[in-house]
Amino acid sequence: MAPELKNRYSDKDLEEFRVLIQDKIDKAEHDLELIKSAYMNDHNNGTDDTSPTFKAFEEGSATMSKEANSALAIRQEKFIRDLKNALIRIENKTYGVCRVTQKLINKERLKLVPHATLSIEAKNMQK
Repeated sequence: MAPELKNRYSDKDLEEFRVLIQDKIDKAEHDLELIKSAYMNDHNNGTDDTSPTFKAFEEGSATMSKEANSALAIRQEKFIRDLKNALIRIENKTYGVCRVTQKLINKERLKLVPHATLSIEAKNMQK
C-alpha cells in the first residue's frame, strides 16, 4: 500500500510559519512607516531663495523621489497584505498547499517566500 500523501503541514509547522510571518509583517510595517515618513517629508530646509539656479533640477529630483517612494509604499502594502493572507491560510490550515497542484509547497521555499501560494512546479507551468 502506497504511503498517504501529506495534504497539509502539522500544527507545529504552521505555528513556526506563523511566528516567521508575524516577524516579517512587523518588519514590513516598520519599513512602510519609514517610506511614508520619507514621502511626507519634503526635506525643505528653508533655502528656497538662496540658490535659484538649480531650483528646477531640485524640483524634478524631488518629484522623482516622491514617485519612487510612492511606488515602494504601494509594493510594501501589497507585501503586508499577502503576508496577512498567509496568516489567514494558517488559521484555516490550508497554508503551504499549492493552489494549482494541491501538493505541499517545499518548506525551504516557504521560509524564503512565506506568502507563496504556488509550488515551484506550478510556477514553472505558468511559463
